[in-house]
Amino acid sequence: MSLLKSEPFAAVESMEELLAIAYRMEQEAIENYTELAERMVGEGRPDMVAVFGQLKSEESGHLDNVVEWSERISGSRPDLANLKWVPAETFDDEGASAVAPELLTAYRAFSMAVRNEERAFLFWTYVAAQTDQERLRQAAEQMAREELGHLTILRRERRRAFHAERKARGDMTPAELPKLELRFSDLLDAAGGQSKGVDDTFRNLMEEARERSFLLGRAPLGISPLLNDGVSEEVAGRLVPLCELLLDCYLDFAERLSSEEDRARAQSYAAQLIHCRSTIRTALE
Repeated sequence: MSLLKSEPFAAVESMEELLAIAYRMEQEAIENYTELAERMVGEGRPDMVAVFGQLKSEESGHLDNVVEWSERISGSRPDLANLKWVPAETFDDEGASAVAPELLTAYRAFSMAVRNEERAFLFWTYVAAQTDQERLRQAAEQMAREELGHLTILRRERRRAFHAERKARGDMTPAELPKLELRFSDLLDAAGGQSKGVDDTFRNLMEEARERSFLLGRAPLGISPLLNDGVSEEVAGRLVPLCELLLDCYLDFAERLSSEEDRARAQSYAAQLIHCRSTIRTALE
């Protein structure tokens, strides 16, 4: 499946239009990384504020390059009025704006950035292939080469984050879904006791978690790659982050398991967790 949400549906007809598209794409990335950084400020995650700040800085450098190119060619900054069609979004925060902050890591953030740069690279290769003007083809190919350069930097940062997080985790044992479900049921039990008027609701959710644990013990879905590196106490010991981690595991299983029966089970468990997450947030607000 292509990383692009859709291929560019029209050919670029002028250099001014090409630069306006490039300007808009960089602006979009800067705005998204700014919003993510601001969210991390509110969530008390200075480590992730720094990561998203770094990504914003990278994109700001890209934007300056586009502006410099435009001023060199036409004597003015890119003008969004030159956009004759709106390109499909190439930026995807992959749920980072909504997921529990405890689940965000530098590695996950840089992985997201890598995929966004890959989308931008693909976008410009499509633009180059669609134009019949040599000047525009060369410009689009130059944009694609610059995205590859950005991609190289981000992949290096992703590797550094991966090794740093592995070192910080030490020798954590891969987590097992049945045990995590039991831990989740204990957290639901404790939360139910702290919330007035929702004891029965939390009791039902707790029983669902224990049933999932029992069924997974009898008929495992397999080893979730999301758990291979272990789970921190910051996630495993808190209700909403653990709920979202379990949901991610079941959604992953539902997408890639070969057995139709197992996929259906995973989808059923995911549906329970979606309902559970909504109930928890409503009850604890």
